[in-house]
Amino acid sequence: MPTSEQLYEWDQRHYWHAFTQMATYQPLVIEKASGVWLYDTDGNRYLDGVSSLWCNVHGHRHPRIDAAIRAQLDRVAHCTSLGLTNPMGIELAKRLAELAPGDLQHVFFSCDGSSAVEVALKMAFQYWRQCEQPQPRKTTYIALGDAYHGDTLGSTSVGGIPLFHAMFGPLLFDVLRVAVPDAHRLPEDVTAETACCHYLGELEQLLAARHEEIAAVVIEPLVQGAAGMIMHPEGYLRGVRQLTRQYGVLLIVDEIVTAFGRTGRMFACEQEQTVPDLMCLGKGITGGYLPLAATLATEEVYQAFLGPAFPAPGENQKTFFHGHTYGGNPLAAAAALASLDVLEEERVLEQLPTKSAQLAEILSRCQALPKVESTRQLGLLAALELNAEQGSDRWETSRLAQKVCHEALGRNLWLRPLGGTLILVPPLVITHDELELLGSALTESIAAC
Repeated sequence: MPTSEQLYEWDQRHYWHAFTQMATYQPLVIEKASGVWLYDTDGNRYLDGVSSLWCNVHGHRHPRIDAAIRAQLDRVAHCTSLGLTNPMGIELAKRLAELAPGDLQHVFFSCDGSSAVEVALKMAFQYWRQCEQPQPRKTTYIALGDAYHGDTLGSTSVGGIPLFHAMFGPLLFDVLRVAVPDAHRLPEDVTAETACCHYLGELEQLLAARHEEIAAVVIEPLVQGAAGMIMHPEGYLRGVRQLTRQYGVLLIVDEIVTAFGRTGRMFACEQEQTVPDLMCLGKGITGGYLPLAATLATEEVYQAFLGPAFPAPGENQKTFFHGHTYGGNPLAAAAALASLDVLEEERVLEQLPTKSAQLAEILSRCQALPKVESTRQLGLLAALELNAEQGSDRWETSRLAQKVCHEALGRNLWLRPLGGTLILVPPLVITHDELELLGSALTESIAAC
């Protein structure tokens, strides 16, 4: 068994980490986990305050999910979904269709959230070429400011965070963009009461002028995660759905962060009774165990892709020529089914209101600290905006956030900031005692900086 020192050396020499400046990276090697706790190779434990990048729903090593994966290993670990199928994938598709709002009845599996969005973008593009009344001019998309939808070229194109995407500008397709509908940082002369109408008015103006060339609007519902947990005004999502219907444009909802109870409902779009044309799922779909993602489509979208296997010369085959080697992987599907069972049988969503209220109280305590500019929350998604000092710039505030996270690590709390924003995304199964530990470590860490 390698020593901690050997693992540190090998990690720095060979392992190129995502979103990480490797010149200054210092390894923290996690050897095992249990519940909300991560354990490093030196035996230290850390409360997982970000659900291992927002995907761990039920804590680590949940016995129900562990058992489901072990049982599936005795059957088959993988078979392709190209021309074959498997019981776990079939059952998961059925379960997701039953849980999803409206008539999102058709499930296309991929491997990660970026791919699920890529699938939705391509489906929307192809749909307008072979629906009952084709509109081939519909080739562009509307996305929000500060959007993040993944890191493949299509999902990067609809993203709107320059730090992540500016380098790749020459590779990306053009996107129409409206301002981020931020409920907390409002434009001059816009109030909390008028914010929703203001942002919807901007979207309608663009749709009215250019709807004939727009294939879809792409949106993270209610909360823009990688932008810093930016919260939208109440009613905005519902209004976007109404406008897309009015102007004959598809709606793609990116629920990769917000689904599976994170906002208090199974899907965030249920909060505003919204049914999109395409819905993207990822992250928590397997409870944070294995890579899996899905793009759900309505019956209307699906029907546009049905045609003859061997079309006549010049006739459109209509097949969706896109796929992933591990799409619908039975091992991942088994984990996902077990995760859904746990959500239902352990009544996880029913326990969230009291946990959400406790998290709100923690945020209130943090708000009283001089270096906390503002806080925001929806369910068990929360963010704290820091301010190093009056007039400090983004670099100084980002540095402060890194210092707070370093302090938190010394208090057995693992956090990862977004710029100058501290993000809190604990596993949904965190107990009230564990939440209190998180709150104490957080407030002490901020106060120490």
